[in-house]
Amino acid sequence: MTAPTAPTAPGGPYGSWPSPIDAALAASHDGRPEYVGTVGAEVWWTEPRPREGGRRTLVRRPADGRAARSVLPAPWNVRSRLTEYGGLPWAGAERPAGGPLVVFVHHADQRLYAYEPDAPGSPPPRPLTPLSAVGGGLRWADPVLRGAEVWCVLEEFTGPAPTDVRRVAAAVPLDGSAARDRSAVRELTDDRHRFRTGPKPSPDGRRAAWLVWDHPRMPWDGTELQLADIAPDGALGAPRTVLGGPEEAVAQVAWAADGSLLAVSDRSGWWNPYRVDPDGGGAVNLCPREEEFGGPLWKPGLSWLAPLPDRLLAVLHGQGASALGVLDPDSGDLVDAAGPWTAWQPALAVSGTRVYGVAASPRSAYEVVELDTVTGHTRVVGAPATDPVDPAHYPEPQTRTFPGPGGREVHAHVYPPHHPARRAPADELPPYVVWAHGGPTDHVPPVLDLHIAYFTSRGIGVVEVNYGGSSGYGRAYRERLREQWGVVDVEDCAAVARTLAAEGTADPARLAIRGGSAGGWTAAASLAATDVYACAAVIYPVLDLRGFAGETHDLESRYVDYLAGPPQTLAVRSRERSPVALADRITAPFVLLQGLDDPVCPPAQAERLLAALRGRAVPHAYLTFEGEGHGFRRAETMVRALEAELSLYAQVFGFERDDVPRLELHTG
Repeated sequence: MTAPTAPTAPGGPYGSWPSPIDAALAASHDGRPEYVGTVGAEVWWTEPRPREGGRRTLVRRPADGRAARSVLPAPWNVRSRLTEYGGLPWAGAERPAGGPLVVFVHHADQRLYAYEPDAPGSPPPRPLTPLSAVGGGLRWADPVLRGAEVWCVLEEFTGPAPTDVRRVAAAVPLDGSAARDRSAVRELTDDRHRFRTGPKPSPDGRRAAWLVWDHPRMPWDGTELQLADIAPDGALGAPRTVLGGPEEAVAQVAWAADGSLLAVSDRSGWWNPYRVDPDGGGAVNLCPREEEFGGPLWKPGLSWLAPLPDRLLAVLHGQGASALGVLDPDSGDLVDAAGPWTAWQPALAVSGTRVYGVAASPRSAYEVVELDTVTGHTRVVGAPATDPVDPAHYPEPQTRTFPGPGGREVHAHVYPPHHPARRAPADELPPYVVWAHGGPTDHVPPVLDLHIAYFTSRGIGVVEVNYGGSSGYGRAYRERLREQWGVVDVEDCAAVARTLAAEGTADPARLAIRGGSAGGWTAAASLAATDVYACAAVIYPVLDLRGFAGETHDLESRYVDYLAGPPQTLAVRSRERSPVALADRITAPFVLLQGLDDPVCPPAQAERLLAALRGRAVPHAYLTFEGEGHGFRRAETMVRALEAELSLYAQVFGFERDDVPRLELHTG
């Protein structure tokens, strides 16, 4: 008897497949929970609201297990602008009279507010700090409640330039007196150090610890862990450095319940956890492994380590991907939590024997997860809304290591085109888009991203490249990019693309590259330096090294010293590598997407590239978005950007799409 023939999946060229994952759905799930913390037995966090103007709300999950809910209606927006990237924007504690007291930064005016959601009559949040100029003036982040004060970082602008700024540790009274009088804010430190995290008081209240660093270093280059005594009147004594230095990056400091001082340092070449002698007696590596227990400190308040009772530590660790584990620092035993998650954000918090974090997997977007360290049980306590999409449309990432130039390894995650009911002709190879992440000291894990699924479900492959310079693989891998930005990142992305083409995975004539911020630099630089790509999507990019050094915000104003070389060589490196300087080499079509309120990569960068291309027949489109800064947050912006990108690929790669507006490409 002959077996029945399996039905053949409907055909259709790659890129032309229908998909239930439209741009609006992808945009509605953009962003992730952040800044998890506990208030008594409750767990709180911030959560994005793309459909509400891109604001972030504060979410509360009661201890009785009721569903999590937003505690702040629009237009409240819990987000700090410290150093433009922000930082921990809230803190909370149980009041002796009952109910939580929460302090938070409101994005619109950057003031600190106090809020008691359970108070009789539901009074609105009340300001704690004075009103100042929006976009300048005073900013606050990394708060902690201490008695009748909020201890935090204060950023104060002193002039019109982005670098006219000072930062100190400060104490803000909870009685609201500083809302009208700036002098009521106590400055706990001087401003000798350019950058810092907020002071963390020890459990006995006798000491405080924090991190500092200075130009031209970034926090993953070299930081110092400083310690000071707290006087009875709340003043801080003279600080002393107990760990770190110019070639050692301390990513986090924390106090254990027994008063032990803990830190995450890369002094071994990998970010590992340490117990630090507060009296200067050195530090002991609690888990010496060639794994990362920390990451780049782009924002103060990130947490890869959280002390538990009985001297145990909750830690995030891994190489490339990450896991949540419980470390016994006395024995060195490390036991990982069960579950499908392949990436954890640095947002650990602890309440008793329970650990909370933000995690994702290839089948689930970022969600808030609870680990009961007594039973070992894990569960999701805060998740995004359920997608009206069959998960069969999600791509399955393949984590691979590719050969790069000079024998170096390049790490990447490959997302092949995938549709449960579509199959391309057997003689057709799929188009692929190389995604270059931002940072460039960032790292992309293999997790569900509906922006990727938007393309793969239509028949367009995606490969995310953790090029040399990425975090997650040790300090030596990060430092491949030292003075090589525009070279190593470009070469590594091209090596991955060429390998996919050579092995028959991707169509060599239909390769594209896309990226935002530093990834936008890599995308544009790749068009100028290689002939690998047929087109590119360049998103709020760096395009001119010299201009970037003078136009960007204070945090990254000396970053090019590391990425391209010291100031005396910058002019030469800029002419050799900047897409603006090499515009005559760009021939492939591209779309350039730019927020008009971007203080990190301002529109002047994009406009100089367009000016350099004037008179040349390079098809391109320039889309700008009012009210958007560095990183798109509004749903309508993300919808327009995704649809424009898809239209570009359709026109260049030669497939039909009638479900998105046609992107008008201009020349000259």
